[in-house]
Amino acid sequence: MKNLKILMTAFIVGLGLLSFTTINDDKTPQKQKAASTKGYGVEDEATDFKLKNVDGKMVSLSDFKSAKGFIVIFTCNHCPYAKKYEDRIVELDKKYKDQGYPVIAINPNDPSVQPEDGYKQMIERAKEKGFTFPYLVDEGQKVFPQYGATKTPHVFVLQKENGKNIVKYIGAIDNNYENPNDVSEYYAQDAVNALIKGEPIKMTKTVAIGCTVKVKK
Repeated sequence: MKNLKILMTAFIVGLGLLSFTTINDDKTPQKQKAASTKGYGVEDEATDFKLKNVDGKMVSLSDFKSAKGFIVIFTCNHCPYAKKYEDRIVELDKKYKDQGYPVIAINPNDPSVQPEDGYKQMIERAKEKGFTFPYLVDEGQKVFPQYGATKTPHVFVLQKENGKNIVKYIGAIDNNYENPNDVSEYYAQDAVNALIKGEPIKMTKTVAIGCTVKVKK
C-alpha cells in the first residue's frame, strides 16, 4: 500500500511537470512569432533612411525641412499594378507637395531577380513618366523590411510629430487599380486630407494590392 502511494505521488508530480513544460512550450512559439513580425504599424515611428535617387543624389526624409509629413510609396518599373498607378502617384505629389506632404517613391526590388527594376531602368522610367518626386533605390533591400512593405505599390503616409515621422496610414492608394475613373475610395488621399485638416483618419489601414517585392534568394 505504501509503495502504491509513492507511485501515485510520483505519477501526479510527473503530470504537473509535464503540464508546466507544455505551457512553456506553447508560449515560446508565440514569443518567437511576435519577435519575427516585421514592419511598422499605425502610430509607429518610422526611421529615416538615406537612399540614392535617380539623379544620383542621396535623399533622406530629414532633407525636407518644411515637410509636414510624407507619402512614402514602395513601387517599381515592371509591375503592371505599379504601372497603372504611376500617373496617380504623380498627381498625389502635385496635389500635396505644396501642402507639406510630398511623395517619396522607393523601388524595393532586387534587379538580379527582376532586371527591369535596375537603377538604369529607373532613371529611364522616371524621365519617361515625368516623375515630380524622388524615385529611390533600396540598395541592399534594407528599408522595405523596416516598413513592412510587401507589394508594389504599397503606401505609408507619415506625419511629423515632435521631430519624429509617425505612421498614420498603411495600404493601397485607392480601391481600383485598373481604372482611375472607377475609383470610389481614395484611401491615401483621404488620409492626407484628414491630416491637413487635423481630423481623425477614418480608414488607417487597407490591403495593398500589387506585385510581391522581389527578394534575392
